[in-house]
Amino acid sequence: MIKIAVLASGRGSNMAAIMEAIERGDIDGEIKIVLSDKENAGALEKATAKGIENHWVNPKSFADRDSYEQELLRLIGECDLICLAGYMKILGEGFIANAPCPIMNIHPALLPAFPGLHGQRQAVEYGVKIAGCTVHFVDTGLDSGPIILQAAVNVLDDDTEETLAARILLEEHKIYPQAVKEFARGELIVDGRIVKRRSFQ
Repeated sequence: MIKIAVLASGRGSNMAAIMEAIERGDIDGEIKIVLSDKENAGALEKATAKGIENHWVNPKSFADRDSYEQELLRLIGECDLICLAGYMKILGEGFIANAPCPIMNIHPALLPAFPGLHGQRQAVEYGVKIAGCTVHFVDTGLDSGPIILQAAVNVLDDDTEETLAARILLEEHKIYPQAVKEFARGELIVDGRIVKRRSFQ
């Protein structure tokens, strides 16, 4: 069973999808702790409702990003996977280098297209016909780590950022738990930029 730490800034819907997969027995793991940079994040409420340890860690209470992230790492302690679930702060190189385990993220675009904020808006404004979402491991670049899973969503002629985001979110809730499941089962092998699946035959 793997122990998972979650960093979230918002409502925590992707975290909830992972929780539900754990409860169904799809993921052999448990969420150990949930941390947020936002005091009123829905993710903290969801964690409290499930009896999961959770904390608001206010970045403004620290002198700089390094000391803030050192506190995050102290609270995380030992775990097997860190999941970013709508965490809206960019992690520093020190956090990534000192993290006790791999870090996984979900991004609402088909990377490497449209990294950074507002991937859905970028897709609509660019005029692409297919958008989607990506689960990837985190490295020191911006949404540039090795890709684990992707799901495609057609962009409709009358789509807005909001309507496209809603359809992409449905796919996020499918592929993020699937990626965590594969990680928990030891199926994922990172070979340079390529994430391969281990064969257990």
